[in-house]
Amino acid sequence: MEITYLKGVGEKRAKLYKKLGVETVDQLAEFYPRDYVDFTEPKPISEVQIGEVCAFRAFVKEKKSPFNEYARMALFKAELSDGTGNITAVFFNAKFTFAKLDRGREYLFYGKITGDLVRKQIGSPLFVDVDSGGLMPKYPLTAGLTNNMVSANVRSALSMLNFPETLPEGLVKRFGLLSREQAVKQIHFPKSRAEYTEARRRLVFEELILLKLGLSMMKSRGREGSGAVMRNVDISELWDSLPFTPTNAQRKAAEDCFRDMQKPHPMNRLIQGDVGSGKTLVAAAAAYFCHKNGFGTLVMAPTEVLAQQHAKTFRELLEPLGVRVELLSGSLTPKEKADVRKRSQEGGVDVLIGTQALIQKSSAMKNTGLVIVDEQHRFGVAQRGALAEKGVAPHIMAMSATPIPRTLALIIYGDLDVSVLDEMPKGRIPIKTYAVDSSYRQRVYSFIRKHIAAGKQAYIVCPLVESSGESEKAGAIEYYDRLVNGEFRDIPTGLLYGKLKQSEKERVMTEFKENRLKLLVSTTVIEVGIDVPNAVVMLIENAEQFGLSQLHQLRGRVGRGSEQSWCILMSDSRSEYTKARTEAMVRTTDGFELAREDLQLRGPGNFFGREQHGLPPLKVADIADDAEVLEQVEKLAEELLRVDPKLESPKSALLRQGVEKLFSGTEWN
Repeated sequence: MEITYLKGVGEKRAKLYKKLGVETVDQLAEFYPRDYVDFTEPKPISEVQIGEVCAFRAFVKEKKSPFNEYARMALFKAELSDGTGNITAVFFNAKFTFAKLDRGREYLFYGKITGDLVRKQIGSPLFVDVDSGGLMPKYPLTAGLTNNMVSANVRSALSMLNFPETLPEGLVKRFGLLSREQAVKQIHFPKSRAEYTEARRRLVFEELILLKLGLSMMKSRGREGSGAVMRNVDISELWDSLPFTPTNAQRKAAEDCFRDMQKPHPMNRLIQGDVGSGKTLVAAAAAYFCHKNGFGTLVMAPTEVLAQQHAKTFRELLEPLGVRVELLSGSLTPKEKADVRKRSQEGGVDVLIGTQALIQKSSAMKNTGLVIVDEQHRFGVAQRGALAEKGVAPHIMAMSATPIPRTLALIIYGDLDVSVLDEMPKGRIPIKTYAVDSSYRQRVYSFIRKHIAAGKQAYIVCPLVESSGESEKAGAIEYYDRLVNGEFRDIPTGLLYGKLKQSEKERVMTEFKENRLKLLVSTTVIEVGIDVPNAVVMLIENAEQFGLSQLHQLRGRVGRGSEQSWCILMSDSRSEYTKARTEAMVRTTDGFELAREDLQLRGPGNFFGREQHGLPPLKVADIADDAEVLEQVEKLAEELLRVDPKLESPKSALLRQGVEKLFSGTEWN
């Protein structure tokens, strides 16, 4: 039923709730608090400290209204006491709130303690009757909706709804869970921390088991198609042609792919490896295996620069073996694009590489057997699905250089099998990383000049500007001008930023790769896809503005040769958050360790910035904090689906309904 059925919710308030994604009474019941005010452990007034946020229990001794209640800054004051000490509660322009306090009555108060040792104060405190202590919910709000309004409306919703069980009775008993009704009511208004923990445990368990079941069923659904079933072929000529020895991890990941492609259902595999671990060779090996089986391969990269990089690498590796590699690039003329597409459709191309253009229906390829998606975390499932339609259920290989902790990978890539490249190619020397403030700027510039004088090259990542577009361009140009007219005036320097014309980007990159430019000043467009082994120093300005994973990606642009490389993080930020991140960067070059740290520091909601992969939003569960439950439900999901793969039995009816509800409206459905 619509939310307007609730007492006190008219059309105006309903519009405000709609902004928060709440349109029905049922949705309001599942609109869980984002936090709580904790009244469970009130302190004696004598023990509260200046600057502390806490709860205390006190009587209202006296109330003082201002001389003019309608003045611009009307101060309403209440003198409070608990026998151990006194404190003044100050309410700013809050006549109606102040009026709710009765003289001589005892309340629980909560807020920040101010004042001095002589006279303590608390500004605009929250207060409740002593009988209704416990944890007071704090809800996500929008302008026009107060916490008290939402709280009252939620109480009404809970009183008029029934909450049928959503998990089989056997599971509820086996794992000692609350009933759904009790959990929903208790998560809104817990009387103690123990009640909150109990309610949350039930709701987290429910969310994660339904999510894991849904993803596992997605995986098995993909196995129903026939795929481009291949035979085992020998590709030793590819391994023998390499000027280096592949790592054991590369060979193992390639074997995983070959084995998958011989099965009667399509491969759905993620090749996950740190920066520089050699994922492209694994992709090329899979494409060659595909070619020798008479099938074509589509490769999609997130950026034009990376697509060109792949085209160069695939050509170097595969063209000597007779594989025809083509690049479908945004910089081609319409006639050139049409020509590439025509040859691709007629079977004249074995490996077609490009960006989003490949998703378009007009980019069909004859006999597509394999689709390779690079930087997987940048693409949603729907896009991957659109690519899958390019052939008769082709095999899919996703690649990601963004290391992801196992717990997060279980969710983000729940529909994929995973191969991890956990070995770096021989001869790679770990990059030395230093964190400095701007007082070291001249020393860092001298360090860069010294290496350029020795024949090496360097990157400087521009300070970030608040928004993108023209301001990014203006910021990058201004910074570049300052460097080339100052410290680096005699050094050939290039500039790269997002809005630069494609032809200009290619020119700058070519000149840098050919060592005609010694220094490259760039925004984060160099995050992926640039491979210049001669570049050995990177300076990242305003390092505090980047996430750990992004800093790690940027750092991966150096250290690609056999010589020592350096990454210098410059920041004047003194925040604990910045300190924790820079310390992690200095401490390790292991992307998986950094990813775990990033997940702890930022939480899963921000782990990929705005990318949410089309997954159902989790209302209660937190993948960083609930890893233990996630592992528990992973085993449980396997157990349940082994017995009932499609959740079709009457025993599984509730679980199936829950999965369908959770995944409705997402691109997974």
